[in-house]
Amino acid sequence: AVAIYIFLLVPEYLLRFIAFVLTRIVYRFKVHGDEHIPVQGPALLVCNHVSFVDAVLLMAASPRPIRFMMDYRIFATPVLGAMFRLGKAIPVAPAREDAAIYERAFEEAAAVLSDDELLCIFPEGSITRDGRLDEFKGGFMKVLERNPVPVIPMALQNLWGSYFSRIEGRAMSKPFRRGWFSSVTLVVGRPEPPTHVSPEKLREQVAALLAVKVP
Repeated sequence: AVAIYIFLLVPEYLLRFIAFVLTRIVYRFKVHGDEHIPVQGPALLVCNHVSFVDAVLLMAASPRPIRFMMDYRIFATPVLGAMFRLGKAIPVAPAREDAAIYERAFEEAAAVLSDDELLCIFPEGSITRDGRLDEFKGGFMKVLERNPVPVIPMALQNLWGSYFSRIEGRAMSKPFRRGWFSSVTLVVGRPEPPTHVSPEKLREQVAALLAVKVP
């Protein structure tokens, strides 16, 4: 009864514990540069988008809860959708598809940063379909205009080709595609002042992190 009560009060802590356990069961998950994730104060985390479990991996790597801005369609995915709702992820839609969801997402993002929390955005806008780093959209610049906080670039390495990626055109179609305990690494870069970032520059930084050789 006590466990259920605590879960209802702060579900994100239980979710982070579950994420931590699952990532160590499914992958050999390593984090390089986690000292760059601030232990207090607001920050915007920006990461490449390789699979349906990117947010779960980041959740497991962070010393603090993270609020995610995510494509509203992912909330229809069984299990993952329920998990992200419990984690208070923010659904976002293209303005041309649903202007109300689009505007509400940025209002919620501003509130998250104003409360000194961590916010994460996948600026490619969707999961890669070919394993390459796509162009970064400028939505995160709108976030920074309202809340000029430090920006932390991040890169997930060696996740393309996993069960949760869109290799061969469709995700979650071949279980045990790479077996158990395949190596996956999160590389975290140094915080950047909000005045020094742009979609092009941030994409270059994430690309450089993807090329980092981690022992």
